[in-house]
Amino acid sequence: MIEAHYDNNSPILVKKLSLFLPKASLSPSLFKFLKIQFAILLSVLFTSTSLHASYAKLAKKAGISHSNMKDIVKKVVKYESTTGHYHTKNRKSGAYGRYQIMPKTAHSYAKKLNIPKSKWKLAKNQDRIFKAILHDNISALKRNGLKISAFSIYGTHQQGAAGFNAIMKNKTLTKRLERNLRYNLPKKYRHVSRAKLVSVWKNYWEKKFS
Repeated sequence: MIEAHYDNNSPILVKKLSLFLPKASLSPSLFKFLKIQFAILLSVLFTSTSLHASYAKLAKKAGISHSNMKDIVKKVVKYESTTGHYHTKNRKSGAYGRYQIMPKTAHSYAKKLNIPKSKWKLAKNQDRIFKAILHDNISALKRNGLKISAFSIYGTHQQGAAGFNAIMKNKTLTKRLERNLRYNLPKKYRHVSRAKLVSVWKNYWEKKFS
């Protein structure tokens, strides 16, 4: 189900719908339905414009093209939620939504962004939180001297900035990081030796995001 979200202009435009629809010839229920559909359409259009602008800023920060950044986000969504639905839930890990954000992380960013804790699962708020996470991950990659690429952006999203930094700099794996690496590999690779785990994980995901 698509959730309709309004900006400052949406209510005015929705009201103007009555100028174009012959309300007298429509049943109240049909007219209401058409108003809702119109509101959803406006929501999609305004949200797309907002996302377009914000990803352009992130692309500039990362030093990559806007089209490349949009492609990276599409791939992140593909491998995280598969369908791209905002209501996708991983029952095993607890990750939720279009970008498969962990609730603890979502709550932390919701606080920073002045989003009510109970409202973070709304589609528009998931988008805001993901963009904030993406911004911080790009900053971490630059701070840690790691190359910014589709692979590194996804790697920080999957393993966290600290985890990805440890992986790329061949630091000793904590038990938690080792578990996360194995969990994010196909079953046939999950039981490789600890000595080979990092290289197997890197090779697998680098190919996916090449």
